[in-house]
Amino acid sequence: MTPTPRFSPFETTLWYATAAPPPPMAALEGDNRADVCVVGGGYTGLTTALELARAGVKVVVLEAQEIGFGGSGRNAGHCTPTFTHYELPAIRALLGEPWAERLIERQTKANQRVSAMIARYAIACEWQQNGYVMAAATPGDLPRLRRKVSHYNAVGANTRLIDSAEAERITGSPRFHGGWLHTEGGHLNPLGYARGLARAVLSEGGTIHPRSPVTGIARTTAGWRVATAQGSVTADKVVFATGAYTVGGWPKLDQTFQIMRVFVAATAPLAPAERETILPFNTTVHDGRGDIYVYKYNAEGRIVASMFPMGRRGRDLAYTRQLMTDRLKWLYPQLRAPVQWPFLWFGELDMQPLTVPRLYELAPGVVALTGLSGRGVPTGSMLGSILSEWTMGVAGKDLALRLEKLRAAPFYMRFAPQMVLRWERLRDNVRARLSGAALPPHA
Repeated sequence: MTPTPRFSPFETTLWYATAAPPPPMAALEGDNRADVCVVGGGYTGLTTALELARAGVKVVVLEAQEIGFGGSGRNAGHCTPTFTHYELPAIRALLGEPWAERLIERQTKANQRVSAMIARYAIACEWQQNGYVMAAATPGDLPRLRRKVSHYNAVGANTRLIDSAEAERITGSPRFHGGWLHTEGGHLNPLGYARGLARAVLSEGGTIHPRSPVTGIARTTAGWRVATAQGSVTADKVVFATGAYTVGGWPKLDQTFQIMRVFVAATAPLAPAERETILPFNTTVHDGRGDIYVYKYNAEGRIVASMFPMGRRGRDLAYTRQLMTDRLKWLYPQLRAPVQWPFLWFGELDMQPLTVPRLYELAPGVVALTGLSGRGVPTGSMLGSILSEWTMGVAGKDLALRLEKLRAAPFYMRFAPQMVLRWERLRDNVRARLSGAALPPHA
């Protein structure tokens, strides 16, 4: 699992500059023994280790770089316990029962787990739970959002449809035709959260070794021997939780998904007077377009916004910053001051066709989980409960994810995510023109 340059720089992120420091940890040395070895120091690996350590299981986490180096430390910090690409009836059709209902239960309750872990371990991560608004970019979006209210409330979520006046009151933007308000949505400093989870694992008796890329794994008479350059861990069970940042470790594991890049940018802190009318309730907002623009504040009053690269966007950084400024000022005409974006960074997503995580049985006693497809904080946080159940002997038929045989992502995934994004952009524009709704700059 030696890191390669294909991953974006990590030290350029806002979170690296502002997160609470990590706890003291050292690279693996010598031969070690554990009940479970977890490979990957992101949300999924850390929450798995935390569950196990709390249950008295001897667990060792190996991380190739540093805690949160992957998506867990560079995402935009949104924490929304939903499914992005499919409505709940479609999830049921795709996964079948009982798998669909089990996963829906875990995903839609994920923010409760996040909030509870932050409170229990006093994690300093700028946690705010002031709701999430998926806006209606056109009047024609309202029936779809009304269905979301019905579907999510039926499984216990607290959501409602809001009209244009309430959307403007909550978001501060006059551009929306209403929206879907999920009151349990939140946001945080993602690297601060990852480092806090690491501190929690250590406090419960778990062991974490950063800068310890896995060089190989082999079955021995004593269990699975997971090797690094300077040491090894022999364990009864092994969990690979490396997501989009998988490099080696297990043959062909990095072929189970295709990487899709995303970029995140952060403004300079807005003035207090500007914050009174721009996101006045400190919510997270999705602008309602398939070609998304999602944004929220950090603790310093910076707006943190994310989009997907497309064409010139993401390649030409000056143009990208101008696009982000034009879009923000279009959403908030009251924003008169110049907008600066001192932070702009990239991350990688492990995309696969279903856009829900896939749990692979690699060998007796070894599993891997990839394919989060950009679901980030809530999904990574709840997956630890599923993986820890597997390690503690819950039968495959009773897990919330189906155990599958390792399979490569289909060839079309090399181009499908970008094609879908371009289709979403075209559809957004056609819908806006047909309804007479205004189009944002650079649409």
